[in-house]
Amino acid sequence: MALVQVLQATGAADPGFSTWRPTLYAYCIWASALCWGQVLIRGERGKRVLFVLPAALFVISLTVFPLIFGLAIAFSSWNLSNPDGRQFNGFANAVQMWSDPFYWNALTNMVWYTLAILVEYAIAFGLALLLNAQIRGRKFFRVAFLLPLMLSPVAVSWMIGKSMLEARFGPLARLARWLGWENPSFFGTLEMARLTIMVMDAWTFIPFMMIMLLAGLQAIPKELTEASRVDGATGWKSFWEITFPLMLPVSITAILIRVIFKLKLADIVITVTSGGPGGATDTVTSFIFREYRDRSNVGYGTMLAMVYLVMIIVTMTAIMKLTARWARPQT
Repeated sequence: MALVQVLQATGAADPGFSTWRPTLYAYCIWASALCWGQVLIRGERGKRVLFVLPAALFVISLTVFPLIFGLAIAFSSWNLSNPDGRQFNGFANAVQMWSDPFYWNALTNMVWYTLAILVEYAIAFGLALLLNAQIRGRKFFRVAFLLPLMLSPVAVSWMIGKSMLEARFGPLARLARWLGWENPSFFGTLEMARLTIMVMDAWTFIPFMMIMLLAGLQAIPKELTEASRVDGATGWKSFWEITFPLMLPVSITAILIRVIFKLKLADIVITVTSGGPGGATDTVTSFIFREYRDRSNVGYGTMLAMVYLVMIIVTMTAIMKLTARWARPQT
């Protein structure tokens, strides 16, 4: 059915289908028959396969098919303002992407945003150590530090970026003027705008890393730290030789998840700066969003998204390979 409808879409045949529903129905029938056939052929083993197979088929229907359709769009010239609709243009979108300075600028910004995760990790680890200690008001501080994570990034953008950091009447701008900064502008220069976006995003997601690291600290047996004190280990030596090695698997996991979230950074940038000034705060995702929304350039935007997807897969695979030996539980 898929082949027949591809032939119709390319103009090679005209079976009369107006939509892709026949392919969807054929896929559902084939998937049901495949699941039932596993039980008939493999018996008990087939029943165990049924716990996984329907979910796998559902994931394929939601990822593989849209991915194939996205690849078809990526190699097409499709602007929603063009009455001619989608036209195949080969590698023209890839050539345009290669010579697009704004796209490469967004990729460079993503490198800086991703490197900032190391600073976020250090802050989150320090907060986790603090909340793991026997301090007064520990439960209150745990809830207070988690409050930014409970807010949506769009709410954070309006609350901080559009209100508190507003150059004329924002409270932080007034405080900066009171401290001697004559013309406070948190988004006026390239470096300051990028740093402000980093701080806003870090304020939102540091609690996420902190709670994961805190869970890892609480899982460390207290006998180990007590034994290190008996052996005469100081606080720093005990942390560096016992706590930190035992926390490596949790740390690697927290950093990898944070990298995934960081690579999708768009909402704060879109809401606060729209990529400005001069593309200083742009991310790849926000740039692709503007290609769709402002320029209605679906074909070129899809090509950018596909290339970025490949970059993410390669990057994450390389990071997981490099950190595999540290991600294993320490004994």
